[in-house]
Amino acid sequence: MTTKSAPKKVVLAYSGGLDTSIILKWLQTEYGCEVVTFTADLGQGEELEPARAKAILLGIKPENIHIVDVREEFVRDFVFPMFRANALYEGLYLLGTSIARPLISQHLVRIAQEVGADAVAHGATGKGNDQVRFELSAAALDPAIRVIAPWRLWDLTSRTKLLEFAETNQIPIAKDKRGEAPFSVDANLLHTSSEGKVLENPGDEPPAYVWQRTVDPEDAPDTPEMVEITFKAGDAVAINGQPMSPATLLAALNDIGGKHGVGRLDLVENRFVGMKSRGAYETPGGTILMEAHRGIEQITLDSGAGHLKDSIMPRYAELIYNGFWFSPEREALQALIDKTQEHVTGTVRVKLYKGSARTVARWSDHSLYSEKHVTFEEDAGAYDQKDAEGFIRLNGLRLKLIATRNARVARKG
Repeated sequence: MTTKSAPKKVVLAYSGGLDTSIILKWLQTEYGCEVVTFTADLGQGEELEPARAKAILLGIKPENIHIVDVREEFVRDFVFPMFRANALYEGLYLLGTSIARPLISQHLVRIAQEVGADAVAHGATGKGNDQVRFELSAAALDPAIRVIAPWRLWDLTSRTKLLEFAETNQIPIAKDKRGEAPFSVDANLLHTSSEGKVLENPGDEPPAYVWQRTVDPEDAPDTPEMVEITFKAGDAVAINGQPMSPATLLAALNDIGGKHGVGRLDLVENRFVGMKSRGAYETPGGTILMEAHRGIEQITLDSGAGHLKDSIMPRYAELIYNGFWFSPEREALQALIDKTQEHVTGTVRVKLYKGSARTVARWSDHSLYSEKHVTFEEDAGAYDQKDAEGFIRLNGLRLKLIATRNARVARKG
Protein backbone atom coordinates (compact mmCIF):
# COMPACT_ATOMS: atom_id res chain seq x y z
CA MET A 1 0.00 0.00 0.00
CA THR A 2 1.62 3.26 -1.06
CA THR A 3 1.30 6.44 0.94
CA LYS A 4 -0.08 8.19 -2.13
CA SER A 5 -3.05 5.84 -2.38
CA ALA A 6 -3.78 5.84 1.34
CA PRO A 7 -6.72 7.93 2.57
CA LYS A 8 -5.91 10.78 4.93
CA LYS A 9 -9.13 10.73 6.95
CA VAL A 10 -11.80 8.01 7.07
CA VAL A 11 -15.29 8.06 8.59
CA LEU A 12 -16.08 4.58 9.91
CA ALA A 13 -19.54 3.15 10.57
CA TYR A 14 -18.72 2.03 14.10
CA SER A 15 -20.82 -0.14 16.43
CA GLY A 16 -18.28 -0.48 19.22
CA GLY A 17 -18.27 -4.25 18.77
CA LEU A 18 -15.25 -6.42 18.17
CA ASP A 19 -15.36 -6.47 14.37
CA THR A 20 -15.66 -2.72 13.85
CA SER A 21 -13.08 -2.11 16.59
CA ILE A 22 -10.66 -4.34 14.70
CA ILE A 23 -11.51 -2.42 11.52
CA LEU A 24 -10.83 0.86 13.30
CA LYS A 25 -7.37 -0.27 14.37
CA TRP A 26 -6.70 -1.86 10.97
CA LEU A 27 -7.44 1.44 9.22
CA GLN A 28 -5.00 3.19 11.53
CA THR A 29 -2.22 0.63 11.06
CA GLU A 30 -2.77 -0.12 7.38
CA TYR A 31 -3.14 3.45 6.15
CA GLY A 32 -1.75 5.58 8.98
CA CYS A 33 -4.87 7.72 8.57
CA GLU A 34 -7.03 9.67 10.96
CA VAL A 35 -10.27 7.82 11.81
CA VAL A 36 -13.61 9.44 12.63
CA THR A 37 -16.35 7.19 14.01
CA PHE A 38 -20.08 7.34 13.41
CA THR A 39 -22.46 5.32 15.56
CA ALA A 40 -26.16 5.46 14.77
CA ASP A 41 -28.81 5.00 17.42
CA LEU A 42 -31.39 3.16 15.33
CA GLY A 43 -33.26 1.82 18.32
CA GLN A 44 -31.18 -1.37 18.44
CA GLY A 45 -31.78 -1.56 22.18
CA GLU A 46 -28.13 -1.31 23.22
CA GLU A 47 -26.38 1.33 25.30
CA LEU A 48 -24.20 3.30 22.89
CA GLU A 49 -21.99 5.22 25.29
CA PRO A 50 -19.64 2.21 25.61
CA ALA A 51 -18.91 2.73 21.91
CA ARG A 52 -17.61 6.20 22.74
CA ALA A 53 -15.39 4.84 25.52
CA LYS A 54 -14.11 2.06 23.25
CA ALA A 55 -13.26 4.54 20.49
CA ILE A 56 -11.36 6.75 22.94
CA LEU A 57 -9.49 3.69 24.19
CA LEU A 58 -8.45 2.99 20.59
CA GLY A 59 -7.03 6.47 20.20
CA ILE A 60 -9.92 8.38 18.63
CA LYS A 61 -10.15 12.02 19.64
CA PRO A 62 -13.43 12.89 21.42
CA GLU A 63 -14.27 15.46 18.73
CA ASN A 64 -13.97 12.71 16.10
CA ILE A 65 -16.61 10.51 17.73
CA HIS A 66 -20.14 11.00 16.41
CA ILE A 67 -23.04 9.21 18.13
CA VAL A 68 -26.33 10.33 16.60
CA ASP A 69 -29.90 9.49 17.63
CA VAL A 70 -31.54 8.86 14.26
CA ARG A 71 -34.60 6.94 15.48
CA GLU A 72 -37.20 9.52 14.48
CA GLU A 73 -35.48 10.19 11.16
CA PHE A 74 -35.26 6.45 10.50
CA VAL A 75 -38.96 5.81 10.97
CA ARG A 76 -40.25 9.08 9.50
CA ASP A 77 -38.08 9.31 6.39
CA PHE A 78 -37.31 5.67 5.60
CA VAL A 79 -39.63 3.16 7.32
CA PHE A 80 -42.89 5.06 6.82
CA PRO A 81 -42.34 5.81 3.10
CA MET A 82 -41.55 2.11 2.59
CA PHE A 83 -44.67 1.03 4.47
CA ARG A 84 -46.86 3.27 2.31
CA ALA A 85 -45.94 0.84 -0.46
CA ASN A 86 -46.70 -2.27 1.66
CA ALA A 87 -43.23 -3.37 0.57
CA LEU A 88 -42.32 -7.04 0.96
CA TYR A 89 -39.21 -8.57 -0.59
CA GLU A 90 -40.03 -11.93 -2.20
CA GLY A 91 -43.52 -11.62 -0.77
CA LEU A 92 -42.48 -12.04 2.88
CA TYR A 93 -39.55 -9.95 4.12
CA LEU A 94 -40.32 -6.53 5.64
CA LEU A 95 -36.83 -5.22 4.74
CA GLY A 96 -35.78 -4.30 8.27
CA THR A 97 -32.02 -4.38 7.68
CA SER A 98 -32.20 -3.14 4.09
CA ILE A 99 -33.99 0.11 4.93
CA ALA A 100 -31.48 1.13 7.63
CA ARG A 101 -28.43 1.08 5.36
CA PRO A 102 -29.20 4.16 3.23
CA LEU A 103 -29.73 6.21 6.39
CA ILE A 104 -26.37 5.12 7.83
CA SER A 105 -24.72 5.89 4.48
CA GLN A 106 -26.32 9.32 4.37
CA HIS A 107 -24.82 10.24 7.73
CA LEU A 108 -21.43 8.73 6.86
CA VAL A 109 -21.24 10.92 3.77
CA ARG A 110 -22.56 13.98 5.62
CA ILE A 111 -19.95 13.67 8.35
CA ALA A 112 -17.21 13.01 5.79
CA GLN A 113 -18.11 16.23 4.03
CA GLU A 114 -18.26 18.18 7.29
CA VAL A 115 -14.87 16.99 8.59
CA GLY A 116 -13.10 16.94 5.23
CA ALA A 117 -12.63 13.17 5.09
CA ASP A 118 -11.71 11.62 1.76
CA ALA A 119 -13.16 8.17 2.51
CA VAL A 120 -15.81 6.26 4.44
CA ALA A 121 -15.57 2.67 5.66
CA HIS A 122 -18.01 -0.07 6.65
CA GLY A 123 -17.82 -3.49 8.26
CA ALA A 124 -19.94 -5.45 5.78
CA THR A 125 -18.47 -8.67 4.44
CA GLY A 126 -17.87 -9.51 0.79
CA LYS A 127 -20.62 -12.14 0.77
CA GLY A 128 -23.58 -10.06 1.85
CA ASN A 129 -25.99 -7.42 0.61
CA ASP A 130 -24.93 -4.66 2.99
CA GLN A 131 -21.69 -3.90 1.15
CA VAL A 132 -23.78 -3.16 -1.94
CA ARG A 133 -26.27 -1.02 -0.04
CA PHE A 134 -23.59 1.08 1.67
CA GLU A 135 -21.57 1.64 -1.47
CA LEU A 136 -24.41 2.31 -3.91
CA SER A 137 -25.81 4.85 -1.45
CA ALA A 138 -22.42 6.52 -1.08
CA ALA A 139 -22.02 6.69 -4.86
CA ALA A 140 -25.40 8.39 -5.21
CA LEU A 141 -24.76 10.89 -2.43
CA ASP A 142 -21.14 11.81 -3.20
CA PRO A 143 -19.61 10.40 -6.39
CA ALA A 144 -16.15 11.55 -5.30
CA ILE A 145 -16.12 9.73 -1.96
CA ARG A 146 -13.93 6.65 -1.58
CA VAL A 147 -15.42 3.63 0.17
CA ILE A 148 -13.17 1.21 2.04
CA ALA A 149 -14.43 -2.32 2.71
CA PRO A 150 -11.79 -4.02 4.91
CA TRP A 151 -13.40 -7.46 4.67
CA ARG A 152 -12.58 -7.43 0.95
CA LEU A 153 -9.03 -6.19 1.50
CA TRP A 154 -7.38 -7.69 4.56
CA ASP A 155 -5.95 -11.13 5.27
CA LEU A 156 -7.87 -11.58 8.54
CA THR A 157 -9.85 -14.40 7.01
CA SER A 158 -10.72 -16.39 10.14
CA ARG A 159 -12.02 -15.79 13.64
CA THR A 160 -8.66 -16.91 15.01
CA LYS A 161 -6.79 -14.29 12.98
CA LEU A 162 -9.24 -11.60 14.05
CA LEU A 163 -8.75 -12.45 17.72
CA GLU A 164 -4.97 -12.55 17.30
CA PHE A 165 -5.06 -9.11 15.69
CA ALA A 166 -7.23 -7.82 18.54
CA GLU A 167 -4.89 -9.18 21.20
CA THR A 168 -1.79 -7.86 19.43
CA ASN A 169 -3.36 -4.40 19.25
CA GLN A 170 -4.80 -4.49 22.78
CA ILE A 171 -8.40 -4.40 21.63
CA PRO A 172 -10.66 -5.61 24.47
CA ILE A 173 -12.38 -8.92 23.70
CA ALA A 174 -15.54 -9.86 25.55
CA LYS A 175 -15.28 -13.36 26.99
CA ASP A 176 -18.26 -14.62 25.03
CA LYS A 177 -16.56 -13.56 21.80
CA ARG A 178 -13.54 -15.85 22.21
CA GLY A 179 -15.46 -18.82 20.84
CA GLU A 180 -17.50 -19.12 17.69
CA ALA A 181 -20.59 -16.95 17.93
CA PRO A 182 -23.78 -19.01 17.58
CA PHE A 183 -25.26 -16.58 15.03
CA SER A 184 -25.01 -13.01 13.80
CA VAL A 185 -27.54 -10.40 14.90
CA ASP A 186 -28.51 -7.04 13.40
CA ALA A 187 -31.14 -5.00 15.20
CA ASN A 188 -32.91 -1.67 14.84
CA LEU A 189 -36.27 -0.18 15.75
CA LEU A 190 -38.00 -2.02 12.91
CA HIS A 191 -36.65 -5.52 13.35
CA THR A 192 -34.10 -8.03 14.58
CA SER A 193 -32.28 -10.19 12.04
CA SER A 194 -30.38 -13.37 12.94
CA GLU A 195 -28.21 -15.21 10.41
CA GLY A 196 -25.36 -17.70 10.21
CA LYS A 197 -23.96 -20.57 12.30
CA VAL A 198 -26.88 -22.46 13.88
CA LEU A 199 -29.19 -21.07 11.19
CA GLU A 200 -27.15 -22.03 8.15
CA ASN A 201 -28.89 -25.38 7.60
CA PRO A 202 -32.41 -24.55 6.36
CA GLY A 203 -33.44 -28.10 7.22
CA ASP A 204 -33.14 -27.36 10.94
CA GLU A 205 -35.70 -25.35 12.87
CA PRO A 206 -34.23 -22.22 14.49
CA PRO A 207 -33.35 -22.85 18.15
CA ALA A 208 -35.66 -21.13 20.63
CA TYR A 209 -32.86 -18.83 21.83
CA VAL A 210 -32.57 -17.24 18.38
CA TRP A 211 -35.81 -15.33 18.92
CA GLN A 212 -35.13 -12.23 21.01
CA ARG A 213 -37.90 -9.70 20.40
CA THR A 214 -40.99 -11.92 20.47
CA VAL A 215 -42.35 -14.58 22.81
CA ASP A 216 -43.13 -17.99 21.37
CA PRO A 217 -46.66 -17.69 19.92
CA GLU A 218 -47.58 -20.86 21.80
CA ASP A 219 -46.66 -19.12 25.06
CA ALA A 220 -48.39 -15.83 24.20
CA PRO A 221 -51.42 -14.69 26.23
CA ASP A 222 -54.57 -16.79 25.87
CA THR A 223 -56.64 -13.61 25.65
CA PRO A 224 -56.59 -11.58 22.41
CA GLU A 225 -55.70 -7.89 22.50
CA MET A 226 -57.26 -5.21 20.33
CA VAL A 227 -55.17 -2.27 19.16
CA GLU A 228 -56.46 0.69 17.15
CA ILE A 229 -54.08 2.48 14.79
CA THR A 230 -54.93 5.82 13.23
CA PHE A 231 -53.46 6.88 9.89
CA LYS A 232 -53.10 10.22 8.16
CA ALA A 233 -52.13 10.26 4.46
CA GLY A 234 -50.74 6.74 4.73
CA ASP A 235 -48.66 7.17 7.89
CA ALA A 236 -49.58 5.95 11.36
CA VAL A 237 -50.05 8.83 13.80
CA ALA A 238 -51.78 7.37 16.88
CA ILE A 239 -52.35 4.17 18.86
CA ASN A 240 -55.66 3.77 20.69
CA GLY A 241 -56.35 7.46 20.14
CA GLN A 242 -53.02 8.58 21.61
CA PRO A 243 -50.95 10.69 19.16
CA MET A 244 -47.33 9.57 18.93
CA SER A 245 -44.18 10.44 17.02
CA PRO A 246 -43.11 7.91 14.37
CA ALA A 247 -40.36 6.27 16.44
CA THR A 248 -42.41 6.24 19.64
CA LEU A 249 -45.33 4.66 17.80
CA LEU A 250 -43.24 1.91 16.24
CA ALA A 251 -41.57 1.17 19.58
CA ALA A 252 -44.98 0.87 21.24
CA LEU A 253 -46.20 -1.52 18.53
CA ASN A 254 -43.04 -3.59 19.03
CA ASP A 255 -43.87 -3.99 22.70
CA ILE A 256 -47.50 -4.88 22.03
CA GLY A 257 -46.71 -7.27 19.19
CA GLY A 258 -43.73 -8.87 20.90
CA LYS A 259 -45.73 -10.11 23.86
CA HIS A 260 -48.23 -11.75 21.47
CA GLY A 261 -45.53 -13.46 19.40
CA VAL A 262 -46.34 -11.40 16.31
CA GLY A 263 -43.87 -10.92 13.46
CA ARG A 264 -41.65 -14.01 13.32
CA LEU A 265 -40.31 -15.07 9.91
CA ASP A 266 -38.01 -17.95 8.96
CA LEU A 267 -36.91 -17.15 5.41
CA VAL A 268 -34.52 -18.44 2.76
CA GLU A 269 -34.02 -15.44 0.50
CA ASN A 270 -32.09 -14.60 -2.64
CA ARG A 271 -29.24 -12.20 -1.94
CA PHE A 272 -28.40 -9.60 -4.56
CA VAL A 273 -24.87 -11.05 -4.87
CA GLY A 274 -26.32 -14.33 -6.14
CA MET A 275 -26.43 -16.80 -3.25
CA LYS A 276 -29.32 -17.87 -1.07
CA SER A 277 -29.24 -17.19 2.67
CA ARG A 278 -31.40 -18.19 5.60
CA GLY A 279 -32.48 -15.65 8.19
CA ALA A 280 -34.72 -15.52 11.24
CA TYR A 281 -36.48 -12.16 11.36
CA GLU A 282 -38.61 -10.55 14.05
CA THR A 283 -40.71 -7.54 13.07
CA PRO A 284 -43.57 -7.30 15.59
CA GLY A 285 -44.48 -3.63 15.23
CA GLY A 286 -43.92 -3.64 11.49
CA THR A 287 -46.17 -6.66 11.00
CA ILE A 288 -49.00 -4.94 12.86
CA LEU A 289 -48.38 -1.73 10.95
CA MET A 290 -48.48 -3.52 7.60
CA GLU A 291 -51.75 -5.27 8.46
CA ALA A 292 -53.33 -2.03 9.65
CA HIS A 293 -52.15 -0.06 6.63
CA ARG A 294 -53.66 -2.58 4.27
CA GLY A 295 -56.81 -2.45 6.36
CA ILE A 296 -57.26 1.29 5.97
CA GLU A 297 -56.40 1.14 2.27
CA GLN A 298 -59.24 -1.34 1.77
CA ILE A 299 -61.83 1.39 2.33
CA THR A 300 -59.97 4.54 1.24
CA LEU A 301 -57.94 3.55 -1.83
CA ASP A 302 -59.52 3.36 -5.29
CA SER A 303 -59.18 -0.04 -6.96
CA GLY A 304 -57.31 1.33 -9.97
CA ALA A 305 -54.74 3.15 -7.86
CA GLY A 306 -54.49 0.26 -5.40
CA HIS A 307 -53.98 -2.41 -8.04
CA LEU A 308 -51.37 -0.26 -9.80
CA LYS A 309 -49.53 0.25 -6.52
CA ASP A 310 -49.63 -3.47 -5.78
CA SER A 311 -48.23 -4.23 -9.22
CA ILE A 312 -45.14 -2.07 -8.70
CA MET A 313 -44.56 -3.13 -5.09
CA PRO A 314 -42.26 -6.11 -5.91
CA ARG A 315 -40.03 -3.86 -8.00
CA TYR A 316 -40.00 -1.18 -5.30
CA ALA A 317 -39.12 -3.73 -2.60
CA GLU A 318 -36.37 -5.20 -4.75
CA LEU A 319 -34.83 -1.75 -5.24
CA ILE A 320 -34.65 -1.26 -1.48
CA TYR A 321 -33.28 -4.76 -0.88
CA ASN A 322 -30.61 -4.29 -3.56
CA GLY A 323 -29.45 -0.92 -2.26
CA PHE A 324 -31.05 1.50 -4.71
CA TRP A 325 -32.88 3.73 -2.21
CA PHE A 326 -31.29 6.85 -3.67
CA SER A 327 -31.90 5.85 -7.30
CA PRO A 328 -34.15 7.90 -9.58
CA GLU A 329 -36.39 4.89 -10.22
CA ARG A 330 -37.07 4.39 -6.49
CA GLU A 331 -37.81 8.10 -6.12
CA ALA A 332 -40.15 7.98 -9.13
CA LEU A 333 -42.02 5.00 -7.70
CA GLN A 334 -42.19 6.76 -4.33
CA ALA A 335 -43.87 9.77 -5.94
CA LEU A 336 -46.52 7.49 -7.43
CA ILE A 337 -46.99 5.64 -4.13
CA ASP A 338 -47.27 8.86 -2.12
CA LYS A 339 -49.89 10.20 -4.54
CA THR A 340 -52.07 7.17 -3.82
CA GLN A 341 -51.89 7.87 -0.07
CA GLU A 342 -53.55 11.29 -0.07
CA HIS A 343 -56.83 9.89 1.30
CA VAL A 344 -55.46 6.91 3.22
CA THR A 345 -56.68 8.40 6.47
CA GLY A 346 -58.71 6.72 9.21
CA THR A 347 -58.53 4.12 11.96
CA VAL A 348 -58.07 0.34 11.94
CA ARG A 349 -58.70 -2.12 14.74
CA VAL A 350 -56.29 -5.07 14.74
CA LYS A 351 -56.74 -8.23 16.80
CA LEU A 352 -53.53 -9.78 18.17
CA TYR A 353 -53.55 -13.40 19.23
CA LYS A 354 -50.79 -16.01 19.48
CA GLY A 355 -48.64 -14.82 16.59
CA SER A 356 -51.35 -13.37 14.38
CA ALA A 357 -52.32 -9.76 13.66
CA ARG A 358 -55.67 -9.51 11.91
CA THR A 359 -57.79 -6.52 10.88
CA VAL A 360 -61.27 -6.79 12.36
CA ALA A 361 -62.65 -3.25 11.78
CA ARG A 362 -61.83 -0.06 9.93
CA TRP A 363 -63.48 3.36 9.52
CA SER A 364 -62.68 6.67 7.84
CA ASP A 365 -64.16 10.00 6.82
CA HIS A 366 -62.38 9.38 3.50
CA SER A 367 -64.01 6.00 2.92
CA LEU A 368 -65.08 4.90 -0.55
CA TYR A 369 -67.16 2.10 0.90
CA SER A 370 -70.88 2.62 0.26
CA GLU A 371 -73.16 0.36 2.27
CA LYS A 372 -76.20 1.42 0.31
CA HIS A 373 -74.55 0.17 -2.90
CA VAL A 374 -73.58 -3.27 -1.60
CA THR A 375 -76.52 -4.03 0.70
CA PHE A 376 -78.60 -7.16 0.11
CA GLU A 377 -81.63 -5.17 1.25
CA GLU A 378 -83.45 -2.41 -0.66
CA ASP A 379 -80.93 0.13 -1.91
CA ALA A 380 -83.37 2.95 -2.68
CA GLY A 381 -82.24 3.10 -6.32
CA ALA A 382 -78.54 3.55 -5.55
CA TYR A 383 -77.65 0.81 -8.01
CA ASP A 384 -79.62 -0.51 -11.01
CA GLN A 385 -78.78 -4.20 -11.37
CA LYS A 386 -79.90 -4.16 -14.99
CA ASP A 387 -76.81 -2.06 -15.81
CA ALA A 388 -74.67 -5.15 -15.24
CA GLU A 389 -76.12 -6.88 -18.33
CA GLY A 390 -74.56 -4.50 -20.83
CA PHE A 391 -71.34 -4.34 -18.82
CA ILE A 392 -70.98 -8.12 -18.96
CA ARG A 393 -71.94 -8.29 -22.65
CA LEU A 394 -69.27 -5.77 -23.65
CA ASN A 395 -66.59 -7.44 -21.52
CA GLY A 396 -67.55 -10.83 -22.90
CA LEU A 397 -67.39 -9.74 -26.55
CA ARG A 398 -63.69 -10.37 -27.05
CA LEU A 399 -63.98 -13.75 -25.33
CA LYS A 400 -66.75 -14.74 -27.73
CA LEU A 401 -64.69 -13.62 -30.71
CA ILE A 402 -61.70 -15.66 -29.52
CA ALA A 403 -63.85 -18.74 -28.94
CA THR A 404 -65.45 -18.37 -32.38
CA ARG A 405 -62.04 -18.05 -34.04
CA ASN A 406 -60.68 -21.08 -32.23
CA ALA A 407 -63.67 -23.21 -33.19
CA ARG A 408 -63.33 -22.15 -36.86
CA VAL A 409 -59.62 -23.02 -36.93
CA ALA A 410 -60.31 -26.38 -35.26
CA ARG A 411 -62.94 -27.30 -37.88
CA LYS A 412 -60.47 -26.62 -40.70
CA GLY A 413 -58.01 -28.99 -39.11
